[in-house]
Amino acid sequence: MERFVLTDAQWAKMAPHCLGKPGDRGRSGSDNRLFVEAVLWIARTGSPWRDLPPIFGKWNSVYVRFRDWVRADVFQRLFDACSDEPDLEYAMVDATIVKVHRHGQGAKGGPQSQAIGRSKGGMTTKILALCDALGNLVRFVLLPGHRFDTVGVPPLIEGIDFDALIADMAFDSNSIIAELDARGAKAVIAQHPRRAIPRDVDQEVYKWRHLIENFFGKLKDFKRIAMRSEKTDQSFAAMVYLASAVIHSR
Repeated sequence: MERFVLTDAQWAKMAPHCLGKPGDRGRSGSDNRLFVEAVLWIARTGSPWRDLPPIFGKWNSVYVRFRDWVRADVFQRLFDACSDEPDLEYAMVDATIVKVHRHGQGAKGGPQSQAIGRSKGGMTTKILALCDALGNLVRFVLLPGHRFDTVGVPPLIEGIDFDALIADMAFDSNSIIAELDARGAKAVIAQHPRRAIPRDVDQEVYKWRHLIENFFGKLKDFKRIAMRSEKTDQSFAAMVYLASAVIHSR
């Protein structure tokens, strides 16, 4: 199990933000670190909750606790705790598609109530991410797989200052470029060949876009994320937050 175990440095950042830690009112968790490692085991292996090794405790109790933490937004707080101050000399935005496992379908309200949509790959979810100049995650949003990438950009960049935004051709949008111009930020966005008035694109800066691709590659090492098995956006986002926290603090 060693490869799924948190380092002492990672746990030191996470521990103060867990539910049921010593000193909290009400019932304390029996072992918060073991519980977080149990969720990481599920995220990394992609296994059903029922296959959780007994060393982590009863699978149903771990799952119920997971859902409690999801509802309390604990996993986002763990990510925030492990994230250093972002380097926003420039930012990068990109999206990746994940196929939705059949176990990830069937939530109340149907796919239309979750970020699940039908695209060329079948039922899919899109993870749209904003990374800093080092390729570390800053924010992400979930979209149905068939939605255009550009619709998720405004909430990603709202309230965040950066000197330049790097993106591929999918983000060559007049509205995005107008927003960057209004901010005084440089648009390093690959041009669509049908653009009426070509723009200058800094090709040297654009080369750094590989860092966000590297982040997605590391994120998809977690099989529960590479193929979405969570029925709700909240649970799936929790897995992304926890995996990103570990990636960020390695």
